[in-house]
Amino acid sequence: MLDIISKSTWLNPQKSECESYLLINVKTNLSDSTRAILYLFFLAYCFMGLSAITAKFFHSMENIMRQEKQVVHLDPDTNLPVLRREKFWNYTIADITLLAFGTSFPQISLATIDAIRNIGQLTAGGLGPGTLVGSAAFDLFPIHAVCVVVPKAGSLKKISDLGVWIVELSWSFWAYIWLYIILEVWTPNIITIWEALLTVLQFGLLLIHAYAQDKRWPYLSIPLERGERPEDWVPQNNKNSEKGNEELYDETCEILEVSERSDDNIVDIFSVHSYETRGAIYQNVPSNDAEESSRSKIIQEEEEEEINITTIWTQQFCDAIKLESAESRKMGGFFVRTLRVIWHLMLFPWKFLFAFVPPYQIAHGWIAFICSLVFISGIAYVVTKLTDQISCVTGINPYVIAFTALASGTSWPDLVASKIAAERQITADSAIANITCSNSVNIYVGIGVPWLIDTVYNYFVLHEPLYINNASGLSFSLLVFFATSACCIAVLVLRRLIIGAELGGPRIWAWATSVYFVILWVVFVVLSSLRISGVI
Repeated sequence: MLDIISKSTWLNPQKSECESYLLINVKTNLSDSTRAILYLFFLAYCFMGLSAITAKFFHSMENIMRQEKQVVHLDPDTNLPVLRREKFWNYTIADITLLAFGTSFPQISLATIDAIRNIGQLTAGGLGPGTLVGSAAFDLFPIHAVCVVVPKAGSLKKISDLGVWIVELSWSFWAYIWLYIILEVWTPNIITIWEALLTVLQFGLLLIHAYAQDKRWPYLSIPLERGERPEDWVPQNNKNSEKGNEELYDETCEILEVSERSDDNIVDIFSVHSYETRGAIYQNVPSNDAEESSRSKIIQEEEEEEINITTIWTQQFCDAIKLESAESRKMGGFFVRTLRVIWHLMLFPWKFLFAFVPPYQIAHGWIAFICSLVFISGIAYVVTKLTDQISCVTGINPYVIAFTALASGTSWPDLVASKIAAERQITADSAIANITCSNSVNIYVGIGVPWLIDTVYNYFVLHEPLYINNASGLSFSLLVFFATSACCIAVLVLRRLIIGAELGGPRIWAWATSVYFVILWVVFVVLSSLRISGVI
């Protein structure tokens, strides 16, 4: 039965069967080649929109990370109750859940939508797994290649907490070993409800193990001491320099918005690692006599905050419409300014649409966080439809499109996040942790949840397991990825032993490492494509 399914559903439909429309049901006489060019253009434009909404997502995520809680303690000297403000989020857990999950959400959303579209079928969709495995390769190789050369010439940035990194790396490697086991060893070419459930539950085990390592729990942590870490992970001159922040984001991606008016609106998605917080501030617990005056002061602050939020929300629309700022007019010549205006005009529909996302200052950023996820899901749905059409009119296997074009486009937030971390962080922890954690999230959540959705439906409604089309091709990609990733990690370890750091160092060695990582990615893409195409 599985052979019949594989032969009948995995092969691309003939071009004559392609639906003759662009994005809506409107007949067209355009040729397949013209339609393919248009679809590729729209796909690239969707990736631009994905980058734009990711900026909003980062703002909201940073505000969530800044959330604090008040804890009452007794002062050991005066024995009086005092209030202490502490960070609500643990640093390691925030890296895995908010940062890694947030940057991987485009791939996760695409895979989930692909699974929902396939509900009621015996076979799983091919876009989700292909995109996530390809995204893992893009994260590990090209993003590492960028991060290695980002630090200034001669500067070294190493991982300070090797214990946490080893735990995250181990779970990342195990994720792909586990995926190979359930595809080829345990139940070949079939995914059962229990395998999908175990895949998702392992994400919780990753969180527990990483937290245990961060807290150095006995018997559950690796006995490695945390390296010396500066008091501020983000240097003071980088945090408070508005101009420096603007230049940083301009170099990374002009889509990412940075306010030109005040430091309060400058986003730093890694501020959760800053030890210059209000966590160490102590305040005396107010007495009953002072409660009334404190309450009136709080009401006044809330009114001021409401006015400020209204102003910010209005300014979002003004920024979307404005072609050039006062400072940008002074920067660059006529040619540069013209390119900037053209770029803004191209992004105007996305910027204006995303201006409706509420300011991240509301409800600790949770409303903006949810709205951003909704927009990302909508873009992911359009991307899946475009991919179907590109595969149909070109004859290219959708799996090949998934782990090349889709994986690269949806991994852009990962690239931006790791690049910013490599530039601004004093250590390499966040830049590399975002890569390893994103790869774990891709499997445990990005593949586990969609498979769980389909297997639950098939189990209770169809009384059948979930069949995986071309499981051998996916397994081959996993083997190639595992071999090339081992080569990548080996070079990082050698850099740590010889140069003293994973990122930075002498420019010639940094660029040599970067080229080596890109070559590994090309090897993965070429071998996987040849296997899927039946050449090897």
